Amino acid sequence: MPGWLQAGGWGLLAGSALMVGAAVGYLARVPQKIIASVMAFGAGVLLSAVAFELIAEAHEQAGLTPTALGAVAGAVIYTGCNVLLARRGARHRKRSGEQQPSEDEQGGSGLALALGALLDGIPESIVIGTSLLGGGAISVVTVAAVFISNVPEGLSSAAGMRHAGRSKAYVFGLWTGIAVISGLAAVAGFTLLGGAPAAVLAAITALAGGAILAMIADTMIPEAFENAHLLIGLITVAGFLVAFALSQAG
Repeated sequence: MPGWLQAGGWGLLAGSALMVGAAVGYLARVPQKIIASVMAFGAGVLLSAVAFELIAEAHEQAGLTPTALGAVAGAVIYTGCNVLLARRGARHRKRSGEQQPSEDEQGGSGLALALGALLDGIPESIVIGTSLLGGGAISVVTVAAVFISNVPEGLSSAAGMRHAGRSKAYVFGLWTGIAVISGLAAVAGFTLLGGAPAAVLAAITALAGGAILAMIADTMIPEAFENAHLLIGLITVAGFLVAFALSQAG
């Protein structure tokens, strides 16, 4: 099977978890504490993946300087885009309660929410594609981490969209589109970066890591701790250790 097709398939698989989470979040009435728990677990998984898969791999490829520059660039780009989208109504796109504005309350917020979801998903998918470069095997840990974390992201965001009065067609159309774009982003990561030097690949991997870390802090952790109970910290550590165990097994 061609490498680009493998990359697209793995990216689509990881992105499909968003639809699974969205279906649960929109169609079921999940208690807030359950949503907080699954978001905390997903945040722990992604934190581990960033530390042991993305940043560590980038450092191994090219050293500290490209890794640090890439991570800072990723955080700056994500934060800048996030600020712009927040002004258009996407500030609380991962929140499950009534924080998200409806279209009547803030015109254009639906488009901003869609762009925000896209912003959150692209860095993860590009990394999935680049992990296949050079004939290497797919990073099962990265795919698993993205898949596991996408379920609570889709769940929480779709629940918030339901509270904001957005239609079923909008919610499921959005997350289906994001899943498809995740596959295409993985293909782009594989095809466009095939001849890139190690330092460039390391910087891009670290850039994705910095963007994901900024996303965790800005969108996932606030939702996890909005309705925190005494086990939230333990659940976050559990997610971290699950991803770490997968990385060691691989």
